[in-house]
Amino acid sequence: MKALIINAQGHSDEAFALAKVALKNAMKSHVCWHVYGLLWRFIKNYEEAIKAYKFALRLEPDSQQIQKDLALLQIQMRDYQGYIQSRRTLLKGRSAFRQNWTALAIAQHLAGDLLDAEQTLSAYEETILASPPPKSDNEHSEALLYKNTIIAEMGDTERALEHLEAIFKTNLDRTAVMEMRAQYLLQLDRNQEAEQAYRALLERNSENREYFEGLRKSIGIADDDFQSLKGLFQEIESTNPRGDAAKRIPLDLLSGNDFREVADRYLQQMLQKGVPSTFANVKSLYNNPDKKLVIQELVESYVAGMHTPLPNGTANSQNKSEIQSGGKETTFEPSVHFYLAQHYSYSLSRDLPKAMSHIDQAIDIRPDSVDYHMTKARIWKHYGNLQKAAELMEKARSFDTRDRYINTKAAKYQLRNNDNDAAIANMAKFTRNEAIGGALGDLHDMQCMWYITEEGEAYLRQQKLGLALKRFTSVYNIFEVWQEDQFDFHTFSLRKGQIRAYVDMIRWEDNLREHPYFSRAAIAAVRVYIKIYDKPHLVHGRFTTGMNGNIDGMDSSALKKAQKKAKKTQVKQAEAEAEKKDAKKPIPVGVDGEPKKEDLDPDGSKLLSTSKPLEDVMKFIRPLLEFSPNNIDAQQVGFEVFLRQRKYLLALRCLLAVQKLDASAAAIHEQSCRLRFTLNALTEHLSSKTSEVLETELSQLVAKDADLSSLNNAYLTKNGESAQHVQAALRVRQMLDPSTKEENHKDLIRTLALESSSLEIAIQGLIYLREDDVQPKFQDEYAAVAHKRWPEATAFQVEKK
Repeated sequence: MKALIINAQGHSDEAFALAKVALKNAMKSHVCWHVYGLLWRFIKNYEEAIKAYKFALRLEPDSQQIQKDLALLQIQMRDYQGYIQSRRTLLKGRSAFRQNWTALAIAQHLAGDLLDAEQTLSAYEETILASPPPKSDNEHSEALLYKNTIIAEMGDTERALEHLEAIFKTNLDRTAVMEMRAQYLLQLDRNQEAEQAYRALLERNSENREYFEGLRKSIGIADDDFQSLKGLFQEIESTNPRGDAAKRIPLDLLSGNDFREVADRYLQQMLQKGVPSTFANVKSLYNNPDKKLVIQELVESYVAGMHTPLPNGTANSQNKSEIQSGGKETTFEPSVHFYLAQHYSYSLSRDLPKAMSHIDQAIDIRPDSVDYHMTKARIWKHYGNLQKAAELMEKARSFDTRDRYINTKAAKYQLRNNDNDAAIANMAKFTRNEAIGGALGDLHDMQCMWYITEEGEAYLRQQKLGLALKRFTSVYNIFEVWQEDQFDFHTFSLRKGQIRAYVDMIRWEDNLREHPYFSRAAIAAVRVYIKIYDKPHLVHGRFTTGMNGNIDGMDSSALKKAQKKAKKTQVKQAEAEAEKKDAKKPIPVGVDGEPKKEDLDPDGSKLLSTSKPLEDVMKFIRPLLEFSPNNIDAQQVGFEVFLRQRKYLLALRCLLAVQKLDASAAAIHEQSCRLRFTLNALTEHLSSKTSEVLETELSQLVAKDADLSSLNNAYLTKNGESAQHVQAALRVRQMLDPSTKEENHKDLIRTLALESSSLEIAIQGLIYLREDDVQPKFQDEYAAVAHKRWPEATAFQVEKK
């Protein structure tokens, strides 16, 4: 008991010591082993906790509490067979308790034993035939629907439909029953009944796209039967004229003149109403070049006054001359300019001067519009002028200071402009600033991942690697919390009878780290670890010696002095901050009055000063490669880590994955040459199997006896018009012959004139020069040339000395 109390106070080491003393004195006490398991569970060592629980059960096989704790850990660890066994034991102990039957069925279902799961649920239903539960019993209703989904997963659609028909009238989740019935009827080709079912669903919700698709399939309308499609959607629209789906979905299906007619009507209606989301609603059509051109022609005709207004007053009935002559202001004209500004700012139809012209005209008409100023800020972002973009987004925020969305957009743009202080000041307007850590602490408590990720990337651009790594680790910890939060739902969902939602959650959690925010933060964190492995001096911050803090040209003695000085400065700063915090430091207490654990590494200096970065990085690499195998950036950083770890087979696997995802990727040539160069220079002996696999697979990319210099020159000649591929070839040439450094820099500058060179690629080139410790004069020369092509981009604005 004392061990549990001390552990709750945060002293795990002392608690374990006490637990071991208890075990020494009473080795055959199931209570001691149970407590020992609870301690292991608290520090998230579930394997050891399971061992302790199992040993406790040997001593006390009838203990329901220990069995429950073991079952929770087994489902948490996805040990389905062990979970089935534990649930059988619990069921035998309390067979009248419905939750035990349901939990066993869930265990069998997740383990793939669908027939056993159905039989388990049916067995309990037989026990309550004499006294059936009331119709208002939600747990019973959910259990019946859950059983139906299991039957459907077995592929027996006919029997699933029969079962659903039997519970149709008494089930409480009427929408789910209707949806499942419509799906089953469609799968069984009972199209007439399916049509009626989908029409009934559309009467309940006319904005659900799945219902429209099911109705179309049940009627049997082909994709190219445009007349029938138009007739169907016009019929549905007539029953719900205010709905959007019946007007928008035909744009995905129609083409040619039919598409033009429907698009004209839809766009005029939306623009007349001044719907700000019109462009967002139709931009998915831009993947079809013909549809994109038709939409552009239509909206341009609205500006020119060449269109035919809709006769029923749903579109602007004023012509251009009336507007120009000072007629009453309408919504239509500024909405058209607003749409065209977004159209020409979009990546698939980009023409930034036109976009700027149209948004200025829209702002002239409505100078206080938040949406218009937001779009203008976005256009400046696409120009590359992040400072102006942030200023304009802040101006847009000032028009509506109570709107959380525009507030977060302003903060995001300020972070993109590396203005972290202004961003957190904006975010503080909508946070609980009394929380520990102020606004930033509250954002962490609320798991605001977009902000934490953006701030980490801003710190990374500013070379504040400790703070950057701290933020990316915070995102990692958020996903760990989500993983741990399952514990509450293993019991809660059974108690509340929310079985289908629980199974969906379990399956979602199994692929939790597929989330884009995890991939983004993990990739950035890996790059930080690679930086501090390649250049350990970055741990101590920037040097104040050398040219502009650049270490290029410094001899070894000067470098050592600079490192020593930087380390001393860092230690002094840390001591000063610690003294400042310790002075009259109150015990941190949350809003609820509970003491909170203090963050002992607020600036990430401890994370950054690791002596084993290639080991620490693996906590990001493993889930990244497991759950995001189709992410090219993930495979590329995986290659970089494994190459430095000398795990050449794993590096090759990442390289082959990149080739499979995009055979034309520039990284393939660079990384394959680096791998071949590294293998050729190896002095240690690799095992015969490893060598055989490496040579067999890598030879498909680069032959063992290939002249890498000639191969690289040929690649450079072949891909000379692609800026991205030229950059890759220049990095390879630098690796093969360091004496070509100056020539490579000049060739890199020449890539800026290539038509294929984009703003993003040009910025990557500048980042490469900085990370390669190139002399400032080359960086300035590169930035000056890039500035001529992208004069608005802040990345290339050379500071005046």
